[in-house]
Amino acid sequence: MLPVRKDVERRLGLWEPFRDLRKMHDEMDRLFGSLWPTGDGDLTQTAAWLPAVDMYEEKDQVIVQAELPGVKKEDLSLSLTEDALTIKAQRKFEHEEKREGFFRMEGRYGNFQRTLELPVPVKADAIKAEYKDGILKIVLPKAEAAKTREIKIDVK
Repeated sequence: MLPVRKDVERRLGLWEPFRDLRKMHDEMDRLFGSLWPTGDGDLTQTAAWLPAVDMYEEKDQVIVQAELPGVKKEDLSLSLTEDALTIKAQRKFEHEEKREGFFRMEGRYGNFQRTLELPVPVKADAIKAEYKDGILKIVLPKAEAAKTREIKIDVK
């Protein structure tokens, strides 16, 4: 086995099997959600809409970014429970063309809801969210109990 340089190991991070399983579960939901229609023949509801969501941790905060192209700010809502963040959105079909004129229609429209389990406790009253160019960015400051503390050890 080849030795792994410490800087490469640090960038790659530790293997977290449950995180990887959750990611695989989300990808399978996305794959199967796009295969089976959910509507009653309406072209605007041909398959489930599941936008991509990234969540990562920094020293004092957790960042969530969701790709929500075509969603208006007023059709977007966020809610927080003790350990989960829920993102709800609606992308409306706003074309006035007659449906029989379409040759192909692959856009996803309709309601979307995604609940993400938070990896650490956060300060609910200090959460900030911004929505720009179809990207929702949510900054969740960690609660004091969740922050990593450095402890000095006296060696004698």
